Amino acid sequence: MNSSFWKSGHTPTLFAAFLYFDLSFMVWYLLGPLAVQIAADLHLTTQQRGLVVATPILAGAVLRFIMGMLADRLSPKTAGLIGQVIVICALFVAWKHGIQSYEQALLLGLFLGMAGASFAVALPLASQWYPPQHQGKAMGIAGAGNSGTVLAALIAPVLAAAFGWSNVFGFALIPLILTIIVFAWLAKNAPERPKAKSVSDYFKALGDRDSWWFMFFYSVTFGGFIGLASALPGYFNDQYGLSPVTAGYYTAACVFGGSLMRPLGGALADRFGGIRTLLAMYTVAAICIAAVGFNLPSSYAALALFVCTMLGLGAGNGAVFQLVPQRFRREIGVMTGLIGMAGGIGGFALAAGMGAIKQSTGSYQLALWLFASLGVLAWFGLHGVKRRWRTTWGSAAVTAARV
Repeated sequence: MNSSFWKSGHTPTLFAAFLYFDLSFMVWYLLGPLAVQIAADLHLTTQQRGLVVATPILAGAVLRFIMGMLADRLSPKTAGLIGQVIVICALFVAWKHGIQSYEQALLLGLFLGMAGASFAVALPLASQWYPPQHQGKAMGIAGAGNSGTVLAALIAPVLAAAFGWSNVFGFALIPLILTIIVFAWLAKNAPERPKAKSVSDYFKALGDRDSWWFMFFYSVTFGGFIGLASALPGYFNDQYGLSPVTAGYYTAACVFGGSLMRPLGGALADRFGGIRTLLAMYTVAAICIAAVGFNLPSSYAALALFVCTMLGLGAGNGAVFQLVPQRFRREIGVMTGLIGMAGGIGGFALAAGMGAIKQSTGSYQLALWLFASLGVLAWFGLHGVKRRWRTTWGSAAVTAARV
């Protein structure tokens, strides 16, 4: 990245947005790496375990819409502080009183959804500081906070084995409290923010067919990323008999690749165009996930293909959000909430669906092939709209960014 990028926006805010998103993502995903231990202690079925890890994703999806409205009406920074306080309180209660039942685990998942809603804060907070030609890089850096999944996958199972999984919630409070202090100190709202939208503006946005395309595209890329990240600890435990700690290491390798590729995906989209980059990423992800669906005998082969899948999905996340600000610059708060909500719903459907299909069929094969089919469908959908996009809002006469 050249010096013009760093001079074009506000670096402390970009860093604060990344840090806030990173730690929020870690907490949002926390139940995934702990799922095997929680299911064993609470005597959960595979389907119940799938719902426990999927509930924060669904709650985050719905709350992203609400947080998008708060960020739009109050400010991204204010909305972020409110959300962080709610998450800290929920974790404190879970740590002090413990989780003794399936229903309590689901309730905690609902509150952890507020951490997932941080997406609707971090991306507008960062993007509103940067011009169109640097949107992909800015959104990619802020969005790279999904690397928090790596921290959770690596550390949570180890802490759970040493101190008990309930105490992991207490350990998580330490970085969260430090983060809210740094965020309050460094983050600043952009001086020129779009005017607050009314509720009718959100429904109006849904009347634009491009909104639905972006929601679908992101439900596959981000939904695939977070859905797989949540389901993989259980998958590796069920499929290959790996211990919770080893399954966590395998999952961490997968999510690390996807997280690393998000900012790179945004940079590639800035360089080669968001549509071209996204088409390539759908191709990679669909082929790799379809191959895993053949129930490979080697856990290492499955791991390699899942890593490649996550690389494609992670870069696809960055490519989608290189395109969104070009199409919806004045409605970025609204669209971030709507598109983020769609991504969360996609993740919920994948994580819950994998558990339900495994419970009913005894295999993950059908779930993986259905997801691969969605990747193919997204490829054809994007290919179908690319000409219209490049000759309207994506033309050189309208934006300096490559579409």
